[in-house]
Amino acid sequence: MFLLICKKVKWPEKELKAASRLYFSSIKISEQDNHILYALFQLIYFRSKIYFISAAKHIFTLFKKDLLLEARQQYSFFGILLYIGSTIFVLYMAINQPETKVWNGLFWVLQLFICINAVAKSFLQESKGRMLYFYSVASPVNFVLAKLIFNSLLMLLMSLLSLLIFSALLGNVIPKLLPFIGITLLGSLSLSLVFTFLAAIAAKAQQSPVIMAILGFPVIIVQLMLLMRLSNTAFAPLLTIPISTVLLLAAMDLLVVLLAIILFPFLWKD
Repeated sequence: MFLLICKKVKWPEKELKAASRLYFSSIKISEQDNHILYALFQLIYFRSKIYFISAAKHIFTLFKKDLLLEARQQYSFFGILLYIGSTIFVLYMAINQPETKVWNGLFWVLQLFICINAVAKSFLQESKGRMLYFYSVASPVNFVLAKLIFNSLLMLLMSLLSLLIFSALLGNVIPKLLPFIGITLLGSLSLSLVFTFLAAIAAKAQQSPVIMAILGFPVIIVQLMLLMRLSNTAFAPLLTIPISTVLLLAAMDLLVVLLAIILFPFLWKD
């Protein structure tokens, strides 16, 4: 109607376009349309809320399953503790109390092997029949997120225990203990996320340990170098934590989680 009136008035073409833009931009949505849009947004909100609550319940159930299996198979947990204690004791007998740089390097190498023993077995211990059952009752995203959360918490516990034993036998040479504990927790989280993702890929291959070592070598070397550089700041007289390194590690962790969410459903189908 507006355009017909403007044509009868015989406005120039440029002014007609400008007036039509101004008119249509000033049109207000009617009250009925407001109610429709509000109902649509409410529907989207409630559907999203229901989806996230349901996903959280499924993730918690799968996490509780892993926790119960770990509690029943106590030989696995105590085997890792025995590995930590015996390795640190051998280092103590060999070098007693090393220098700070050697102490730092040995600590992170120990964290790497702890992560391989504690986290990498998470997908390898799942039988084909059990995976088929999970395929029918759970979504791949919820399954892999539950694995990531459980392995991260397990690795955090192992890292704190290894730091305690390491400091007791090889000497507490850390002048700033609290920042080093924070760096240890960040590093254990990064290592556990990477090895959980690699274990999910390697579990589909026949030579899974070999595949995991080949795939993990480029990523783990970069992570260990960043963690050693970051933890060296806890041994310095003046504490200067490079924020760029922390952000880089956090970005790598986020990237690993996103890759796991995107790629694991394709592995799940096989």
